[in-house]
Amino acid sequence: MSHAGDVVKSEGEPRPVPAVLAVVVHERKVLLVQRSNPPDAGRWGFPGGHIEWGERLFDAAERELLEETGIEACAEEVLTVLDMRAEGMAGNVEHHFVLVAVGCAWLAGSGAAADDARAVGWFTLEQVAGLGNDASDDVLALAELTLSHHT
Repeated sequence: MSHAGDVVKSEGEPRPVPAVLAVVVHERKVLLVQRSNPPDAGRWGFPGGHIEWGERLFDAAERELLEETGIEACAEEVLTVLDMRAEGMAGNVEHHFVLVAVGCAWLAGSGAAADDARAVGWFTLEQVAGLGNDASDDVLALAELTLSHHT
């Protein structure tokens, strides 16, 4: 999800970067990817990334999902919005994303790591909880929210 130049500047002032998370449930499991790049390199989270100029939220979620996992899905709803900030050693903000979590209905594919995903996996809620610090912030809460809609 992260690329060089993650800070959007408007009139010289840094701005948060708008991005999407593709949240897919299939057979009572959520799809997670292990990130290759910072922020959160090596940690598990939902596939996602930057919204391209002129791109609609749902299109961005479907595109990022396909690029990172090879999975096809239909974006259906905005689940929530998350504020993700990463601070450097000096306490300065290095990354700041506003993440729109988009619920997507699985259509096809089992998942294969590509783009900036190191690994892909389908996780039950218990397995997500078991990831602990190996998961990005808010992953468990978002998995709980998503799976509660699919009871």
